[in-house]
Amino acid sequence: MEIHGLIHKFPKEIKALILVFISVLSVGYFGGLSFVNNTTAMQPASIEKHYLGNEDDEEYEVMKFKKNEREILTIVHGHILSMSVIFFLISLILATTSINKKLKYFLMIEPFVSIILTFGGIYVLWSGVLWFKYIIVFSGGLMTFTFIISTFLIVYQLLFLKSYS
Repeated sequence: MEIHGLIHKFPKEIKALILVFISVLSVGYFGGLSFVNNTTAMQPASIEKHYLGNEDDEEYEVMKFKKNEREILTIVHGHILSMSVIFFLISLILATTSINKKLKYFLMIEPFVSIILTFGGIYVLWSGVLWFKYIIVFSGGLMTFTFIISTFLIVYQLLFLKSYS
């Protein structure tokens, strides 16, 4: 079954639903990024302190303690599940676009690799592999980049490409 370029042929109601979904999803995604920025400044050293604590450093304004295993497992589990659903839905919509096939495959598959590296990486960091904080920052940035590009391409195709059938 060929679904390439199908988004152009969707009824207006479905296009409107997808547009509203992408808009609300983006508000939630960027709200979460704002929280991450507020708690870690998206810096490797701050990410390390956020999960491993900073009680050895008397210079910090806010004292943070190492997260316990239950907290880490809850964070990792919840984020892997929810982000997987988010990117699965975006990928399904992206599959109906008429963008370059290689770009489409990258945007559909890459976020799942980044989900594992970012949130699995938080567990690895918490377990004591301190250099993994750099992997977390890189993969989290790449995941956000794919989110932005994917949602932009979907919205562009919904609003600006017309069906000529």
